[in-house]
Amino acid sequence: MRTRAAWGGNDLGSGKIGSLMLRMSIPTIAAQLVNALYNVVDRIYIGHIPEEGELALAGLGITFPIIMLVTAVQCLISVGGSTQAAVAMGAGDQERAQKTFGGSAVLLTAGGALLTVLFQVFRDPILLLFGASEATLGYASDYLQIYLWGTVFTMLGGGLNAFIAAQGFSMAAMVTTLIGAGCNILLDPLMIFTWKIGVRGAALATVISQLLSAVWVLLFFLRGRGWLRLRRETLRVEMQLMLPALAIGFSSFVMQATECLQNIAFNASLQRYGGDLAVGAFSIASSVLKTVALVLAGFTQGGQPIVSYNYGSGDLGRVRQAAYRMVLVSALIGAGSSLLCELLPEQIVKLFNDSPGLVEFTARALRIYMIGILFLGIQHGSQHVLVALGQTKLSLFLAALRKLFLLIPLIYLLPLLMEDAVTAILIAEPISDTIAGAVSGILFAIRFRKLMRAKGREIRCESSARSR
Repeated sequence: MRTRAAWGGNDLGSGKIGSLMLRMSIPTIAAQLVNALYNVVDRIYIGHIPEEGELALAGLGITFPIIMLVTAVQCLISVGGSTQAAVAMGAGDQERAQKTFGGSAVLLTAGGALLTVLFQVFRDPILLLFGASEATLGYASDYLQIYLWGTVFTMLGGGLNAFIAAQGFSMAAMVTTLIGAGCNILLDPLMIFTWKIGVRGAALATVISQLLSAVWVLLFFLRGRGWLRLRRETLRVEMQLMLPALAIGFSSFVMQATECLQNIAFNASLQRYGGDLAVGAFSIASSVLKTVALVLAGFTQGGQPIVSYNYGSGDLGRVRQAAYRMVLVSALIGAGSSLLCELLPEQIVKLFNDSPGLVEFTARALRIYMIGILFLGIQHGSQHVLVALGQTKLSLFLAALRKLFLLIPLIYLLPLLMEDAVTAILIAEPISDTIAGAVSGILFAIRFRKLMRAKGREIRCESSARSR
């Protein structure tokens, strides 16, 4: 069996929090950035297809809610399962951690198969419901038809990779996404421009890349490179273990699923008021936001095992240090991203398409859309700390607040109140980000202090009982 050091493992229970979080987060941030390239690179290459780029780009944007729903189901299982496993390992309960891992692997496989069948059967009606027009439906359907055959690979590669990171193997977790995204970057131009397969080629490149990532992850666990292994005897779903894990992951599911609903609302409303041009612009703007969100996810996922492990072991000083840094750095990431979009919007848009009309329209849209990302960072940091501590109900509320209670209603309400309907739709994003981020920060501060006091009393009682 390989040592932890050989595979980039980190001792979650010792060392300076700052340097440990840096070692854990940089690989996961890099992994998430590379992971973002799956769809971003697809959009960049598709946007430059001669004579078809603008419509193809809009069509690809229509598929995004379905892709996000797949990600949501993956997060439901993997975030909750890996958090439970990390807490169990911190408490020294290796058997519980192993069984949680095995059950999660089964659910990821079954969930991927079910989603593949469901979306293949109802593909075109769903795309029309999500905002596809007659001009963009063909592109969206062609892409999705191929993409869906890689759903099981996506679920296993991304889902089980969370368990690699939960053990402290941040470098190995990064390799998973480097393999997949690197392959996608190489295959996209070959499929799209050399073999001239178009959007189908972009989807096929993604499927092959996801397959390779899944193979790497499975080999990691089959070869026993960590504490958790794929064992036949633990490949079963024990409800007494998996239900609490799914409860923890439910808030992450809601975050992703509501992003699906958000994209549906944006696409449908923008199609109504601005046509295919507005939908294409949103496809670019949402790609930029998704990239920032994945950076935030990478940082918080890097810090999450530190919080969970030390909470399980009772080291509250380390929990506090890790938690506060997660929130602060997440806010700084959001602020820096917002500033970049305000200063260089045209340059960012031209990465996707250089049509003058689309560039001008999208640059303005991007400035509006990304104003409130500072507060999105605060929400990400606060919510992921709460997930790491098992605070499912509050985390679920915060996940739903921004999108279900604020963003989606505002997308439909603001165009009725403003003359410029497209601008009104775009403004819904920063308004929701600001309110939800402020509420998240306040509620996090209150709940976190209560949890630390309660855990401290529990530790003192246990210590007193042992001394007697």
